[in-house]
Amino acid sequence: MTTQNDAVQLPAPHKTWWKAPLVTSLPGLPLLAWEYSLYWADGATSGYGLFLYWAMALFALAWALPHRRSVRTYRTVAASLGLGFVLLPVMLVLLLGAALASS
Repeated sequence: MTTQNDAVQLPAPHKTWWKAPLVTSLPGLPLLAWEYSLYWADGATSGYGLFLYWAMALFALAWALPHRRSVRTYRTVAASLGLGFVLLPVMLVLLLGAALASS
């Protein structure tokens, strides 16, 4: 017969686990929705779709990881990469626009 003291205790959840996903999701999710509607409005599929799918998956992973301090780095990396994948198509369009305007 086991007692309550014999049970394995999980570490306490980290109090500020939500900060990294929230900071990247606030600018990232509206931009992701806008890009998704922009690229698929005409039914076209392109290589940019992979960036958007990866961004969606990384944002979901950042929110779904366990709320422990030991996975704080993984949560921050997933959220930052998700934001990077969202910003990459926008940065490519801005770079292309600047290159065409200068010539």
